[in-house]
Amino acid sequence: MIRLLIVDDEKLIREGLKVLLEVYEDIQVVGSCSNGLEALRFCRQNPVDVVLMDIRMERCDGVEGTRLIKEMNPAIKVIILTTFQDEEYIFSALSLGASGYLLKDSSSDRIYEAVRNAFMGNVAVHPDIVKRMIKTKEAPPAKDKVKIAYQLTDKELELIQYICRGLSNKEIGEKLFLTEGTVKNNIGKILSKLNLRDRTQIIIFAFQNHLVES
Repeated sequence: MIRLLIVDDEKLIREGLKVLLEVYEDIQVVGSCSNGLEALRFCRQNPVDVVLMDIRMERCDGVEGTRLIKEMNPAIKVIILTTFQDEEYIFSALSLGASGYLLKDSSSDRIYEAVRNAFMGNVAVHPDIVKRMIKTKEAPPAKDKVKIAYQLTDKELELIQYICRGLSNKEIGEKLFLTEGTVKNNIGKILSKLNLRDRTQIIIFAFQNHLVES
């Protein structure tokens, strides 16, 4: 059971999300808050696995709320859910450890999958947001040049493709006929080669360098 906290300054949205997400058997909405500070207090006093959080809220917005919660307990996953496609917010939230960034027009199934993926240690970023993140004025380097520059193997490039599709370590293992432990070790090697911190940064790197189709 995934213990989910919903954070939004509009009560109607909080209640609507609760109704939508409690339909799924493995989701338990354990509470709701109206800003990041309330969410921090709730997480201090109650067990929470995933926080689904709005960005623009009075007193304490989603970016600051993400920072406070991740500093208090890095194991808690935070997914940003908002109507705003603001690049500054996107990069700030992801750099602070958010496990995903979705738009409020996302379907309930997409939000559910994002919550589930975050709980499993994966990331979820709305396709429209990915496109905004990868905007660049420079021509992208050829895939072969990227491969050589970072000494990436064909198997590692294939693994990156699956990461960008949101597959879990288990699912990637099934595709590549590897154990979950081997997949985890290979992802660690990729992070080391690219000097990156987590799966979110791998996804951004992959799109920026056109290692996958946007």
